[in-house]
Amino acid sequence: MKYQSTRGGRASISSAQAIAQGICADGGLFVPESLPVLSHGDFEAMEHETYTGRAVRILSLFLTDFTREEIGECAEKAYAPEAFSGGRPAPLTHLKGAPVSFLELWHGPTCAFKDMALRLLPHFMTKSFRKIRSENGALILVATSGDTGKAALEGFRDVEGTRILVFYPKDGVSPMQQRQMCTQEGGNVSVCAVRGNFDDAQTGVKRMFTDTELKGRLAERGWMFSSANSINWGRLVPQIVYYFSAYCDLVSEGRANFGEKINITVPTGNFGNILAAYYAMKMGLPVNRLICASNANNVLTEFLTTGVYDRNRKFYNTLSPSMDILVSSNLERLLYDLTGGDGERVAAWMLRLARTGRYEVDADIREKIRGIFYASCCGDAQTREEIRRVYETCGYLCDPHTAVAANAFRRFAEEAGGSRFPSVVVSTASPYKFAPGVLYALTEKESEGESEFEAVERLSKLTGVPVPGPIESLRSKPVRFEDSCDADTMGETVLKFAGRKS
Repeated sequence: MKYQSTRGGRASISSAQAIAQGICADGGLFVPESLPVLSHGDFEAMEHETYTGRAVRILSLFLTDFTREEIGECAEKAYAPEAFSGGRPAPLTHLKGAPVSFLELWHGPTCAFKDMALRLLPHFMTKSFRKIRSENGALILVATSGDTGKAALEGFRDVEGTRILVFYPKDGVSPMQQRQMCTQEGGNVSVCAVRGNFDDAQTGVKRMFTDTELKGRLAERGWMFSSANSINWGRLVPQIVYYFSAYCDLVSEGRANFGEKINITVPTGNFGNILAAYYAMKMGLPVNRLICASNANNVLTEFLTTGVYDRNRKFYNTLSPSMDILVSSNLERLLYDLTGGDGERVAAWMLRLARTGRYEVDADIREKIRGIFYASCCGDAQTREEIRRVYETCGYLCDPHTAVAANAFRRFAEEAGGSRFPSVVVSTASPYKFAPGVLYALTEKESEGESEFEAVERLSKLTGVPVPGPIESLRSKPVRFEDSCDADTMGETVLKFAGRKS
């Protein structure tokens, strides 16, 4: 399997090179030259396999310059039962009296779905650097809207031959997300707040990847840029696995018949998580509808319904900060696929976005999108209502991102006159990462001066839902990182970090 740029670059490279490099030299994203299609036999086999076995089967189709044994070794380390509460990386929870199952992806060490890919990526990356015979180490740059940062820091902590620097928007993540990052252990890690929003941080990181002078100065220090964001194919491809795994679990548990289509609802900001579901559908997963859930930063809702992408709008800091994004990077990969691999067409849209903040796709692409996606958005008030409604009617405690998805599914089902297909809502984070907001949604009572951990205690006492160990352990960890910078000085921060002794 070879990989190429979404912007029309003709060079085809190996999966190892794509993972090591992270982003294309022309600013595009790496995509496979074709998507493999799973056979009936693959589905039958996966129904009886562990999550790790399913991962190896699917990843082997994409990472063809890795041996199956190498992929198995990486997957065994990433998805070891002891790393996930309950011993299962991606369990389904079925709600009484509700026509939907929640795919819980937050049982890993950082209590967010990013663990599903970021426990695997460091193993792939170190092997990739060996395969391309790079003499430099990997300097991992990450822009995070909340959860990616901690998961990446934990995944790359003290991994030989790597350093990782995470940028997050100052005042744009939850206090618990900030504490998770800024108390991170490890000799090869660093964290820096950016005075701006997530899009400022993400744009700054992407700009550095194409800055020839900066890359040269890093090479002199023995480092090569790479990324742990979902712009990196090695981060995105593991996410495809859990959609197949959820389907196999539905079938094995008698909640879906083999071959029966399902609905999948995904809360998303950068479009990576739902893009993985789209790729799974293209690979043979029976899907009726992909439901894209957004918060008040509803740029994706507008695009998927009108074909117009316009980031020139007010930016909101919401209860669901991981979705507070106006430039959804992975949408570029969807457009490349829908145009049949027309890189020039995609490049023209991305240029318009960079210059004007807006582009509009052609009618043929708009109609394809409408046939695949349903899009919905809701504000903070509706998010709170959904948290309370799901808890009171189903006894299920969900975080704000998952609540946005639950709201979108409910709207979809209402418009359709009920759900005729088995349905999955992706649950992306533990509610304890956002305890004050969840607590207020349930009680409608403000508690001024209450600390984050006091809110955690009250939420647990109120609901009886246990506090995850990784959240509880943060109480005693000292804060290590308090630096901040402007978006236009991120490069200086990187050079300072690259010259630091481990």
